[in-house]
Amino acid sequence: MRHGDKINNLGRKTAHRHALLSNMAISLIEYKRIFTTLAKAKALRVYVEPMITKSKDDSTHNRRVVFADLRSKEAVTELFKNIATKVADRKGGYTRIIKTGNRQGDAAEMAMIELVDFNEIYSNKKTADAGTAKKTTRRSRGTAKKAAPKAKTTDTKAEDTTKE
Repeated sequence: MRHGDKINNLGRKTAHRHALLSNMAISLIEYKRIFTTLAKAKALRVYVEPMITKSKDDSTHNRRVVFADLRSKEAVTELFKNIATKVADRKGGYTRIIKTGNRQGDAAEMAMIELVDFNEIYSNKKTADAGTAKKTTRRSRGTAKKAAPKAKTTDTKAEDTTKE
């Protein structure tokens, strides 16, 4: 019976599962987005989000705790320098899982797991800036065409009144 058993063993022994999750976490930190099965993506989210939370407080202790899980100096450095600065104001939910359909060979559910703040498509800052840029461009084009003829007509009227 599995009463109260909340961990997904992924069909692996403990050491193999920890090695798998560690390697996937390193890849996620390095590439910001990876494709894997849905079950592995859900297990990875539970594994990597506490590390990202620890990285927000850059202390020697937190670096050692994260290094004990990752075993990669480059990944730890990337996590504490680049990722921690981007997620500093976020309270949680650092990763996003998007289902991508079934795999061809065995029909396994596939998913993409990515770091939320590193996706330009979904980020609010990019879309807000792009939307205002489009609006200002349209307005400037419309006002430039309309303003130019009016300026000439006012100048000619001003000249006519001065001649009389």
